[in-house]
Amino acid sequence: MQQNAYIQDASGAITRYFSKASLPSQQATLGEIALDILRDGRSLSRKAICTKLLHRMERASDPQEERHYHDLIGLLFER
Repeated sequence: MQQNAYIQDASGAITRYFSKASLPSQQATLGEIALDILRDGRSLSRKAICTKLLHRMERASDPQEERHYHDLIGLLFER
């Protein structure tokens, strides 16, 4: 019973996170990341999203791209 409540809460948290992404580019990036995670056969979670964002931020080719990923990571940890 407790596990179901946790799974529903985690799903709700991810849904709220995706809804915070207001710019089309933010939504597109999150969609790409979600697809990458799911294609890898992994569960979609905050940890998985954060890990992908951090990897992309490390490989960013310019400051604007790095800021884009930084902003998305910031949304992930807002309450």
